[in-house]
Amino acid sequence: MKRIDLKRRAEWLSKAGILTEALPFMRRYSDKTVVVKYGGHAMGDDDLALKFAADIVLMKQVGMHPIVVHGGGPQIGRMLERLAIKSEFVDGLRVTDKATVEIVEMVLSGAINKGIVAAINAAGGKAIGLSGKDGGLITARRLRRTKIDPDSNIEKVLDLGFVGEPVAVEGDMLRRLVAQDLIPVVAPIGAGEDGETYNINADTAAGAIAAAVDASRFLLLTDVEGVLDKEGRLMPELSVAEAQALIADGTISGGMIPKIETCIEAVRGGAEGAVIIDGRVQHGVLLELFTSHGMGTWIKRD
Repeated sequence: MKRIDLKRRAEWLSKAGILTEALPFMRRYSDKTVVVKYGGHAMGDDDLALKFAADIVLMKQVGMHPIVVHGGGPQIGRMLERLAIKSEFVDGLRVTDKATVEIVEMVLSGAINKGIVAAINAAGGKAIGLSGKDGGLITARRLRRTKIDPDSNIEKVLDLGFVGEPVAVEGDMLRRLVAQDLIPVVAPIGAGEDGETYNINADTAAGAIAAAVDASRFLLLTDVEGVLDKEGRLMPELSVAEAQALIADGTISGGMIPKIETCIEAVRGGAEGAVIIDGRVQHGVLLELFTSHGMGTWIKRD
């Protein structure tokens, strides 16, 4: 009679326990749409990128409808340097002239988008790459930002060039794609009413898409653990009102503010909930969706 390796038995039991815990969550999210904003360190690490692709495929295989929206700031920056095109940022947004927007579209809709599509397909999925210009998916307009001049105290309009914000998203188009068992992978490029091309912040584009498809969850992968309180502890759950209060009192500050505002807009626009997740953690998306403790900070409706 063969002796059972106790270590292997413990591993099997652990895996069985994980599956048992995940099953009710798989049922909960069956036939639900989940929009994932993919970027930051998670996209720059080859090993994490492969695991992310496999996680997206698993989500589809258990009956969910994932939609991926990706960024690509570092890759754009490297390409602009190679082509000796100067680029500057204002309030965290890349000033985008005509030459720059052509490179932005080339990098986002080309190499990055098709690379993510290829990785998902290699993991066993059926992904389709899109930009917001395809099929009129994202209609955009020029983003207007103002700033108070410290010398004159006069409000001035900032010229960000072809930086845009979503005006409308064709949610039905994405629903038709997921109904055909496809996994849409969207580059955050939009078209203006006159056909001009706009570079859209990936967080903003993903939030608008999540609202347009009434996503069950909007998962925003970033390079931080989530929202932290003033003692540096993770805050696992916030209502919209609580999140706004934390912005007002300075607990939420800096680059986290626009991410939280994007989550709030997505929830108010139709998404059931938004979660800020640490994209540096392997299988973070699955840990959020398929475990009772979740990951990151969940922004819910009031």
